[in-house]
Amino acid sequence: MKPTLVIVGRPNVGKSTLFNRLTRTRDALVADVPGLTRDRHYGMGRLGGRPYLVVDTGGLEPEASGVFVEMAKQARTAIAEADVIVLVTDAREGLTAQDRAIGEELRRVGRRVFVAANKTEGMNTEIATLEFHEMGLGVPYAISAEHGEGVHDLVEAALADFPVEKESDEPDSGIRIAIVGRPNAGKSTLVNALVGEERVVTFEEPGTTRDAIDVELVVKGRRYVLVDTAGLRRRGKVFESVEKFSVIKTLQAIDRANVAVLVLDAQGEISDQDAHIAGFILERGRAVVVAVNKWDDVDRYARDMTKRAIARKLKFLSFARCHYVSAREGRGLAKLMDSVDAAYRAAMAKLPTPRLTRALIAAVAKQAPARAGLSRPKLRYAHQGGSNPPIVVVHGTALSAVSESYRRYLEADFRRVFRLEGTPLRIEFRSGRNPYVDRRI
Repeated sequence: MKPTLVIVGRPNVGKSTLFNRLTRTRDALVADVPGLTRDRHYGMGRLGGRPYLVVDTGGLEPEASGVFVEMAKQARTAIAEADVIVLVTDAREGLTAQDRAIGEELRRVGRRVFVAANKTEGMNTEIATLEFHEMGLGVPYAISAEHGEGVHDLVEAALADFPVEKESDEPDSGIRIAIVGRPNAGKSTLVNALVGEERVVTFEEPGTTRDAIDVELVVKGRRYVLVDTAGLRRRGKVFESVEKFSVIKTLQAIDRANVAVLVLDAQGEISDQDAHIAGFILERGRAVVVAVNKWDDVDRYARDMTKRAIARKLKFLSFARCHYVSAREGRGLAKLMDSVDAAYRAAMAKLPTPRLTRALIAAVAKQAPARAGLSRPKLRYAHQGGSNPPIVVVHGTALSAVSESYRRYLEADFRRVFRLEGTPLRIEFRSGRNPYVDRRI
């Protein structure tokens, strides 16, 4: 097993900046705002040829209240999983009472703890780290997470007691599932219910999740990566710079996903914003499953109104399966995951050229495209041009005249023949050059 290095400390000392430095990514949001990171955030680090796990945590405040209690709970769960802990402090602010309290708590955990005095760029390192010796946790390391100064020495010391394991082929990362929707629809509760633990922070306050958090899950031997995302609001309601970054991270998570689970709130109205989010998923070509959450909390009339609203406002997602679930009670989740598997298989389906061409010829025989002037478009053969989403390339002549309604007819027919439920399907038309176009009569 790779050693697990957990980064802890009070808010706004540079933990996420260090996480990004160690993982060589920008996976963790970084801004000059306390309490930005709220969940455990996992990543892979590498020291030379030695891989290790890195865990970023929210600010650990011994006397927390509100959502910060949940953040501290997440941090303590990560500490319990740690092989080695890096306590990040701010050298420019000096040793604080909070740092001392966190140090005392870590001393009782029984793990190796390394103190990192961050933000020491341009400072005399001996003077910058002097007062941190008082914590009694060994020699503090002067680092600059932002510039990379001293980070290599810190990690080398932290991992020195762990054997270097032989490299092995990493298994595939699994099916990536982006959990998306409006704020407070129950996305984090759904992630926790699927994983079976309080893996991400949940709180009765819209906007609790700010970053896109990867959570690994294994079901019946199959690996998944659930991506809990920040709730997407209407553009006019996105004011804070942090929230704008959160929206970007959510859109990136959809872009990188194999399947998106669109979470709707049965207690609220199915809004235009839900349709906008669904539209973005469709635009990016992601397979999609709809989860209508909090179904146990609404009466029969509200259920009927919700189903009608979905049929009306999300008509363009008619190819997607819709599940009525209760994330809090864990109801309907097994069937939801079955639909995720089915949508993934459809998105990655291999469509043989002979079968596609036969399906195309049969579709044209049932309903030919409309004439364009004196000529009629001729659709000759088809082949697959890509997957995730499946792309069908149709060849023929005068195909620029094929109407949008006929494109939708072909899409529905291909979807029926190949049982492509849960994924968008794209059709591209490519016309062959007319050999007589330049000939004089």
